[in-house]
Amino acid sequence: MKALTFQGKEKIAYETIADPGLEEAGDVIVKVEACAICGSDLHPYYEREKGMDHGCVMGHEFTGEVVELGKGVKQIQRGDLVMSPFTVSCGSCFYCRKGLTSRCVESQLFGWRSAGKGLHGGQAEYLRIPLADQTLVKRPEGVSAKLALLLGDVLSTGYFCADQAGVKADEVQLVLGCGPVGLMSIWAARQMGAQKIFAVDRVPERLAMAKAWGAIPLDYTKTDVAAHLKEATEGRGADVAFEAVGSSIATRSAFELLRPGGVLSAVGVCTDPQIAFNPVEAYDKNITYKIGRCPARHYMSKLWEAARKDASLLTQVFSHDLPLSEGPKAYELFANKLDNCTKVILRP
Repeated sequence: MKALTFQGKEKIAYETIADPGLEEAGDVIVKVEACAICGSDLHPYYEREKGMDHGCVMGHEFTGEVVELGKGVKQIQRGDLVMSPFTVSCGSCFYCRKGLTSRCVESQLFGWRSAGKGLHGGQAEYLRIPLADQTLVKRPEGVSAKLALLLGDVLSTGYFCADQAGVKADEVQLVLGCGPVGLMSIWAARQMGAQKIFAVDRVPERLAMAKAWGAIPLDYTKTDVAAHLKEATEGRGADVAFEAVGSSIATRSAFELLRPGGVLSAVGVCTDPQIAFNPVEAYDKNITYKIGRCPARHYMSKLWEAARKDASLLTQVFSHDLPLSEGPKAYELFANKLDNCTKVILRP
């Protein structure tokens, strides 16, 4: 089959590799209809996260058709169109029962193999899915491939960001970073009744989308963001800050723009060695800091109906629709924000 594989820092190859096969009774093989590049894919791409095997298939956002079944699969059938979260989960352990499927005791991340262990990703023609009955979600009628890709990661992550922050309608929300996850956080906060959302970025296209989605855009290169927030909050600062970038700079900005007693909700994957504020600062400001990997499987079933109603809005985050064969070029576009790139869908 054809696939996009990791070959070292900033090196993605489109090459022919062996087709995946069934390995365990709960496995299925999915023929990939569409896959996408996520901001998290850039961590191994730039080797901010080290240790990925060369030859590992990239990607954890995918949707497609089930073409092979393990003998233990009961809920999924051959021919089903399915969507998937970016991690596998068993559905029955302590963490899965609590809805924290991202911390399942059987959890594995798609698109990460190290020292020969782990799972290949979905930027390929075919993909093996372990624990398929518990991990996969059958695509409901009217849920397109694009919407399925969003539900499996960035839409669920944006919603999780707002959910763990405890959004209240009468409070001022602040979104740091208007990439796909930040935009989805805006949508989620609006779903929860938020009336005033400030969205901070420097990319004009992303700020324009944030405005169209109901936020007040602030270009931090041209605007005194702190002054705007103080004016809107009687000098206090934001009640809630969403950190959707995954950097110490964004975290520090969120901390400084947050009022005393506020909530900082972080879902951006941050590879920096330390948190951008210290314990004394946090203590002196009485903040609540919530951070972690989204339990996407938990949210997918809850969100698809609301997402389907807003599908035409949500799928606007895809700026480029390319064949899988142009994957190396797509990584360059996405990584460097070329050609107004916000998110890329790839089709095998």
